[in-house]
Amino acid sequence: MAHSNSHPLDDPAADPFEIAAAAASDIARLSGVERHDIAVTLGSGWGRAAELIGEETASFPATEVTGFSKPALEGHVGTLRSVRTPGGKNVLVIGARTHYYEGHGVRRVVHSVRTAAATGATTMILTNGAGGIRETWKPGQPVLISDHINLTADSPLEGATFIDLTDLYSQRLRDLARSIDPTLDEGVYTQFRGPHYETPAEVQMAKTIGGHIVGMSTALEAIAARQAGMEILGFSLITNLAAGIQKTPLSHAEVLEAGREAEPVISALLARVIGEL
Repeated sequence: MAHSNSHPLDDPAADPFEIAAAAASDIARLSGVERHDIAVTLGSGWGRAAELIGEETASFPATEVTGFSKPALEGHVGTLRSVRTPGGKNVLVIGARTHYYEGHGVRRVVHSVRTAAATGATTMILTNGAGGIRETWKPGQPVLISDHINLTADSPLEGATFIDLTDLYSQRLRDLARSIDPTLDEGVYTQFRGPHYETPAEVQMAKTIGGHIVGMSTALEAIAARQAGMEILGFSLITNLAAGIQKTPLSHAEVLEAGREAEPVISALLARVIGEL
């Protein structure tokens, strides 16, 4: 699709679900795969999982698909892939994430999830790199997301759209992941607006209200996935201990380094989980 400077999702009168359906048609055309069963968004540190899930059917820049933008962040690859598992499932691997802090609005943030649902995917796996509040966690450790706290003061739902978020992160899928790696811990993910890292006081607030993980993605996407009727699994790679828990200043370079070191282990774990779906 040819792209002008205007973005289709920026028009308030546009239907985001129609745009997602158009994107799904683009993916079917570009991949030659009519329908996908599973979708996975690869956050910081999770990039190599695409190679381990199965045989790549197709790979193309996300910008060739309606409504997708070029990723703003180093560590995010900007590619969409169609991968076939040994068990015959088609997996849409999303290496293009629009973050809320980019200022493009929630519709663009959740477009990849709505597109995944429009391709037929009934399972949505959301991964991220994040800060850990529990002092027992170490950089490079993957943890399951059991629930979230959305501190963006925003929602992908528009109008009187009331969606129940009880059991948002599937207990069944978390149990499946733990059957593969019984050492997996879990915690509540807290999404801040960003792009600044949290202050020590904000981390203490998150801890006080029940958070264990802090980051800048995932919660809004999970809400959109629930609206679409998908079953959701969330993974955080603990790339650092959060401000005030860790005594040294935080940097994005540190996040990338922790991701690089953990990548082989967490990618293999994710591929094994997907293989069991």
